[in-house]
Amino acid sequence: MKWLLLGAVLAALLLYPAALTVVAAVVAWLLAKPILLAFAAGLALRPHLPRLRRWAR
Repeated sequence: MKWLLLGAVLAALLLYPAALTVVAAVVAWLLAKPILLAFAAGLALRPHLPRLRRWAR
């Protein structure tokens, strides 16, 4: 289902070149903000990080 939605979004972006330009500009703006990039990476990687059971001495 997610591949179908991704395909539909990509098709819409290819049909409307102005939308592709706007999306590319928004993505470039987001990548230029390190704090937003770090926050997104933290959200994406949180389930995969090991949990510490207790503090190491």
